[in-house]
Amino acid sequence: MLIELFAENIAIMDHAEVSFGPGFTSITGETGAGKSLLIDAISLCLGERADISLVRSGATSATVRAVFDAPTETRELLEALGYGIGDEALYLQRDLAAEGKSTCRINGRTAPVNVLKQIGDTLADLHGQHEHQSLLHVANHLGMLDSWVGPPAHDARSETQAAWDELSRLKRERESLSKDASERERLIDVLRFQVDEIEAAGVSIGEIEQLQNYLKRLQGAESLQSLINNASNSLFRDETNARGLLQGAIHSLEEAATIDDELATATERLRRAELSVEEVVDDIKAAAERVEFDAEKIEATAARLDLYATLRRKYGKDETEILRFLDDATRDLDRLENAEHASSQLEERIQAAQEKYNGAAKQLSTIRTKAAGKLASGVQSEVQELGMPAGKFASQIVDKTPSRDGTDAFEFLFSANAGENVKPLSKIASGGEMSRVMLAIKTVMAGRGGVPTLIFDEIDAGLGGQTAAVVAKKLSKLGENYQVLAITHVPQIAGKAAAQVSIEKTTDRNRTITIVKQLSPDDRVQEIARMVAGESVTDEAIANAKQLLAD
Repeated sequence: MLIELFAENIAIMDHAEVSFGPGFTSITGETGAGKSLLIDAISLCLGERADISLVRSGATSATVRAVFDAPTETRELLEALGYGIGDEALYLQRDLAAEGKSTCRINGRTAPVNVLKQIGDTLADLHGQHEHQSLLHVANHLGMLDSWVGPPAHDARSETQAAWDELSRLKRERESLSKDASERERLIDVLRFQVDEIEAAGVSIGEIEQLQNYLKRLQGAESLQSLINNASNSLFRDETNARGLLQGAIHSLEEAATIDDELATATERLRRAELSVEEVVDDIKAAAERVEFDAEKIEATAARLDLYATLRRKYGKDETEILRFLDDATRDLDRLENAEHASSQLEERIQAAQEKYNGAAKQLSTIRTKAAGKLASGVQSEVQELGMPAGKFASQIVDKTPSRDGTDAFEFLFSANAGENVKPLSKIASGGEMSRVMLAIKTVMAGRGGVPTLIFDEIDAGLGGQTAAVVAKKLSKLGENYQVLAITHVPQIAGKAAAQVSIEKTTDRNRTITIVKQLSPDDRVQEIARMVAGESVTDEAIANAKQLLAD
């Protein structure tokens, strides 16, 4: 839903800020006041072509900015395009430079105009002299039909899409299997070598670290033996050693303690030290027994580590990655070696998937075919009520190349005049006719899908009083399901709106400017009275305006 519009230096629109609410809002003003400039401003924000002539004379640039409460579809598209907004409001901005440059922004971030157009297509439809109309794009017609049918079509379409996705996946797998035979044999040779190499190595998780520690110990054996011998000699092997000296000291202190009993404590400490030395002696002897110096084992361990280095260069940084590579290579090898058998099985699965898709697409086509005529009949009745009594509305559904959305090509057709054959909607020349056709379609669809904001320009072109009243009621009813903005010169239509905006042209300092104003209830009475009576507003016109608003 459009929440707010800001425009600056758009033709004679010097500065305008206007807020919009839900439901039906009429946009009124005298001929030439600049009502269509408001539509131009919205159109620019939706990604339509920028006309540099819109930049106000004498200004270096023009700016338009629209704030939307974006629907789910728009938010998902923004996320997919890299412009996600979460739960925030959506700000779309267009800056036009007088020399010709145009800049687009989505929530402050610059964006290509084609991205802005994609976003705009999900937000609003403009109907009238503008081209931002989903009805002109035949690709949208099938979605409108499915939305009108509702759950039966949605369910059948989802089933068709799922069947198509599975069929496409299987066909891609078949394409992969059907590679050139020589290429397959080359891949088999490569994979078999890789599998054999890894399996022959007997890779074990944690072995690299164990080998590294073992090699370190082997390579340091000679130095370790020398250090242990030095320690052994000092402690207990040399003629003069620490253990013998300590024992002599203990003996002397024991005799001394018989003379000076205060030396008993020192004697006890030395005995404890002697015990600690004995424990160290035991540790050194055990270490000496563990020392292993074997040149063959060093060579074998180093060779094993070299093998692991080769495997790591080819298949992964550690044992886990190497074994994962082995699993993947084994699986690929098995698939390729059994390609013929797998291909036979795959063809059976493709056939089953094709039959499932055909069934789902046929069911979807049946649902659409039954509904298409009813939808066209309903729209035709609405069109004839909207001032086109000879109007004929039809639809055409034909077979097309199967795709994800089924096997149906669907298009709306229309003729406004008696004796004329129905033609594609894109051939309709009158903006007013196109607006009324969209009004008829949306009335029949009653809020079942489509963009949330509908903007009508010229919808009242050539309407008489009776038809204008019908259009007014339908716009009001449409406002229950959509946000509706309509430019109108007809008081009956303006009076049916929930809110009203007026466009007024005035002169300030010899410059013509357009003023956009949201009308209060009293202001609406005066504006609709002007529409009834022209410049000379009478009491009768005011009474008539009040009656229109009351109705």
